[in-house]
Amino acid sequence: MSNRSQIKWKSKLHEIIYEADTKAGKIFDGLLLVFIVASILLVMLESVDSLNAKYHDFFNIAEWVITILFSIEYIGRVIVVKRPFTYIFSFYGIIDLLSTIPKYLSLIFVGTHALVALRALRLMRIFRILKLARFVKETNTLMLAVRNSRAKISVFLFFIVIMAVILGTVMYLVEVNQNSGFTSIPTSVYWAVVTLTTVGYGDIAPVTAVGQFIATIIMVMGYGIIAIPTGMVTAEYVKKERVHMNTQVCQKCNTNDHRDGANFCYKCGHNLHLH
Repeated sequence: MSNRSQIKWKSKLHEIIYEADTKAGKIFDGLLLVFIVASILLVMLESVDSLNAKYHDFFNIAEWVITILFSIEYIGRVIVVKRPFTYIFSFYGIIDLLSTIPKYLSLIFVGTHALVALRALRLMRIFRILKLARFVKETNTLMLAVRNSRAKISVFLFFIVIMAVILGTVMYLVEVNQNSGFTSIPTSVYWAVVTLTTVGYGDIAPVTAVGQFIATIIMVMGYGIIAIPTGMVTAEYVKKERVHMNTQVCQKCNTNDHRDGANFCYKCGHNLHLH
């Protein structure tokens, strides 16, 4: 096969696999979506002992068919990009691998002593549910918004950790001799985290008036703390929504989130229409 012919079929395959705006891409994504949903249903039904005992052979054959199809898809995604490791170590690349390898690994772990490991491997197939995110166009915008907010969120979480340590230590000093469960500073910090996040297990609770007053303040603070990171991501999300993105994927660096009408990749400068 000539180099020109090889480039041509890779370009066509790239268009089918990665471009959801084309007719071929929509058909490919539609079929892939059906198989992903089918595989998730198989995992769920297989966990029902009565169904597994009755339809074990069917589940096994169906799972092998789906695994082989996903393997072909994975290999296709790797060979059509110019930098395969960019895809392999990307979020979707890792998810695609994790959702494919359990069936192959089950061939290695054979025998009764490996039944527990086999069960764990089967459960790994549930990672296929994360492949569904690829079909929700807004997912890329949301992930980009989270990524752009990570510095602010990291600083905020660091602040929360400091607050939890300080509040936990204060509660330990207040409640230490009251047999209320605040037996150490780490335990008190655990209580502070649970209270700040408004989870409230109830396994530890202050009994003194001062402790209950501090706990009330922490609970009220918790509601505000939950809203802050949400607001950060929302602000970035709204900012990205103002600029419409398409599903064009750069064949060279595998970057997406390009604007409508873009001719070149914003990351590496590769011509998006020249594969």
